[in-house]
Amino acid sequence: MQIGDGIAMPSLDIHSLLLFSAIFRAILILYGEWQDAHMEVRYTDVDYLVFSDAASLMALGDSPYKRTTYRYSPLLALLLLPNSFIHSSWGKFLFSASDILVGYFIYYILKLRKVPENLCNYSVMTWLFNPFTFTIGTRGNCEPIVCAMILWIIICLMKGNVLQSAFWYGLVVHFRIYPIIYSIPIILVLDPNFFPSGQKPVLRNWSAIQGETSKDGNDWYTLHSNLLKNIFTRDRLIFGLISGLVFLFFTGLFFCLYGWEFLHEALLYHLTRTDPRHNFSIYFYHIYLHYGNDIAVAEKLISFLPQFSVQLALIFCFAQDLPFCLFVQTVAFVAFNKVITAQYFVWFFCLLPLILPWSKMNLKWEGLSCILLWIVAQTHWLWWGYLLEFKGQNVFLQLWVASLVFLAANIFILVMIIRHHRYASIFKGLEHAKSKNVAKLE
Repeated sequence: MQIGDGIAMPSLDIHSLLLFSAIFRAILILYGEWQDAHMEVRYTDVDYLVFSDAASLMALGDSPYKRTTYRYSPLLALLLLPNSFIHSSWGKFLFSASDILVGYFIYYILKLRKVPENLCNYSVMTWLFNPFTFTIGTRGNCEPIVCAMILWIIICLMKGNVLQSAFWYGLVVHFRIYPIIYSIPIILVLDPNFFPSGQKPVLRNWSAIQGETSKDGNDWYTLHSNLLKNIFTRDRLIFGLISGLVFLFFTGLFFCLYGWEFLHEALLYHLTRTDPRHNFSIYFYHIYLHYGNDIAVAEKLISFLPQFSVQLALIFCFAQDLPFCLFVQTVAFVAFNKVITAQYFVWFFCLLPLILPWSKMNLKWEGLSCILLWIVAQTHWLWWGYLLEFKGQNVFLQLWVASLVFLAANIFILVMIIRHHRYASIFKGLEHAKSKNVAKLE
C-alpha cells in the first residue's frame, strides 16, 4: 500500500514496537481487572469466563463440556489450567503474548520476502495497534493463538519445511475448525514447480515485483496453467497424510476421553449451528424466524453453498499468491458465514499486513475510503443492534437490512483490494528461477 504519499517517514525499530505493544497490552489487562471489579459493564469477554470455567472443571478431573456453551477443543481448557492455581488472568497474558508473536511473525514473513524495513514495520503496526486486535487478547479471546499458528504454517512453507507445516496445520484445524478452508491453496502451492525434491523453494521477493515486466506476468499465467499437473506429488501426499493424522490423533484422543459430547460440541455443532441471537450475518433473521422449528439438516447446510462457490473461485484465481489467497478467502468466508461476531474479523486482520506491500491502493484516498465505509457500515449495524438489545425495540427487519448493507460493504472492499493488488506467486517456478540466474551470470 502506498503509505504517506511521498512524505518521508521516520525509521522504526521492530523491537521497540513489540516492547511498547507488550507493555500496552499488560496495562490493558490490569485495567480490565479494575473495570471488572468496579464497573457495571465488564471489560472481560464473556467467552473468557466460559474458557476459565471449563479449565476449572478439567483441573478437577471433570469434562470441560460440563460447562454449557464451551464448544472448543479441550486443548484450550488445558492451556488455561494455570487460571486455577496461578491467577485468573493467566489466559489473558497467554493470548496477548500470542498477539505479540503474531506481530513478530508478520515482520519475519515480510523480511523473508525482502520487503524494506520501514514498510515491514508499518505493516506490523496495522496489527499491533489495531483496536480490534489489541483488545481481543486482553479481553480474553483465544483467536491470537490461532492467528499465530496460521502465520507459523506460512513461515514453514516459505522455508520449505513441509513436515512441520503439516503438523501445525493438522493441529490448528483441530483447535479451531475454520482453517480447513486453507487446505486446497496449501496443497496447490506445494507444486513441483516450487517444491523440487530435496530442495528449498525459491521465494519471489518484493523488489522483483515492483519492477515486474510483462514477461513476469506471462510466467504467472504459465505457472497457473500448470498448477494442477502431477497433483499427487510427494510433498502434497506428505502434507495431506501428516496433517490428517495429527488432526485424527487429537480428535481421537479427546473422543476417547470425553466421548460424543466432545465430538458434537467441538466439531459437529459448528456445521449445523443455528444461533437465533442477532449477529452481523444476513442469515440471522431467517434463523430467528424459524428457531424452534424442525429444520432439515440439508437446509442448515445449504448456507455453505455461497461460501463454497466463492471459496473455489478465489482459490483457483489466487492460490499461488498464498498470503493474498488466504486473506481474500478469509474475508469472503466471514462475510458469507451464517454467524458473524466481531472476533471473526481478527481472522483476516492477521493476514492483512502480509498483503499491504503489494497493494497499489492509495492510503490517503482509496484506502481511507474503504476503511471509513467498513466502519460506517458496521456502526450502522451496531446502532440497530443497540436499539434491539438495550432498548428492547422490535427492529429485527431493520437490523437484517443493516446486515445486507454490511455484506455489500465487505464485498465492495474485497473487490477493491483485489483490483489494486500486485499479484505475485510466493515462490518462483524452477524454470523462471533458473532463467533469472542465467541472466545474472551473463
